[in-house]
Amino acid sequence: MDFRQLRQEMVEKQLIPRGISNPRVLRAMGKKKVLEIGTGSGYQTAVLAELAGEVVTMEIHQSLAEKAAETLKEMGYENIRFVVGDGSLGYPSAAPYDGIIVTAGAPHLPQALTEQLAENGRLVIPVGARGYQMLTLIKKINGRLISSDLFLCSFVPLTGKDGWQAKSHA
Repeated sequence: MDFRQLRQEMVEKQLIPRGISNPRVLRAMGKKKVLEIGTGSGYQTAVLAELAGEVVTMEIHQSLAEKAAETLKEMGYENIRFVVGDGSLGYPSAAPYDGIIVTAGAPHLPQALTEQLAENGRLVIPVGARGYQMLTLIKKINGRLISSDLFLCSFVPLTGKDGWQAKSHA
């Protein structure tokens, strides 16, 4: 599959006819790469695959990753790369990412994720205690990280080397 050609066709046949004419929006829709940490059932992965040119999704639990991959491939999604691994470390071999979304609460902002964020990229991550976190938006502008608190939330813990340790009860 030539994804570049398919994205160009999407822009020409779906976006332009619907009145989307801003060249920056059309370029972004045709090439944006997103990293999702926490595939889960794959629902959000499917939404991301509709919006982005390429999605790399990571899941620490192999059985969840395999089920989501099977379901999404059956649905015809071909712009998703499934990775089983420690999401707190990101996936450097496909970096940088225009967007990173983390669907698990982290005790702090994992450095690997900020390093894999592209210039002008955005990272959304819940950060805080196990019971509740602050959903945080990080933007990388001129090499600097700019953080904005969005709202309180509660997610399952982000486990891994730079997340919550599996045996920790803190």
